[in-house]
Amino acid sequence: MSHRILYAGDTALNQQASYLAGVMSHYALDFDYLASDKAFPDALLVRHYDAVILSDYPAAHFSVEQTEAMAEKIRGGTGLFMIGGWESFTGFGGGYQDTLFAEILPVCMKRSDDRVNFSSPCLILREQGHEITDLLPFEQSIPAIGGLNAMEAKRDASVLLSAAEFKAARNGGAIDFQKGRTFPLLVVGRYGLGKTAAFASDVAPHWVGPFVDWGQERITGRANGAESIEVGNWYAEFFRNIIGWLCIKP
Repeated sequence: MSHRILYAGDTALNQQASYLAGVMSHYALDFDYLASDKAFPDALLVRHYDAVILSDYPAAHFSVEQTEAMAEKIRGGTGLFMIGGWESFTGFGGGYQDTLFAEILPVCMKRSDDRVNFSSPCLILREQGHEITDLLPFEQSIPAIGGLNAMEAKRDASVLLSAAEFKAARNGGAIDFQKGRTFPLLVVGRYGLGKTAAFASDVAPHWVGPFVDWGQERITGRANGAESIEVGNWYAEFFRNIIGWLCIKP
């Protein structure tokens, strides 16, 4: 059975949204798209979606009534996935910490700007097994990111991946790496019958960093109206797995 997805944000289809749109097109996932500068239309609340993806799409584009209607859909079984960015979570202009989405998502957001940029490697570490990540080689080929939205997992949520900061320092002729701060990166939970997921980094440059090239092979994809992408196969499988998990009713 095919699933239908609503994807809102990441600027526009011919810009950053090309990445996730290209991945979904590569795997023949059916989706509608809404650009970051467009207010959320009531018409989309009438349509059935198996999952909703919000990525760099500001909370101000939703009315209170639309947010309540979205919450009802998620309680009834629609999946919700928020991906990090300047206009996600709290961010620079996200504003989700003061909305009903703060109750729905599996993370506790900061009250003020939550953006963190890393000048040294920030490695992705698996915290526990889950069908989203089990078939991906996080231990054999550890990927890295360049930034994220800092947040905490709720008590009843599961942290599947964390991001660990490493600082480099010279030790004589060698270079040592010291582990620093650790942040939740991929957190999953439930809201009523709906599955929820929060990925603290982004899906497109710049925070995604070298993670966009993670894989043994290169895959390509191009959604209608978008730019063509070429990315690592494990990166693509990672996002496909999250979307697939969200779409399947518990």
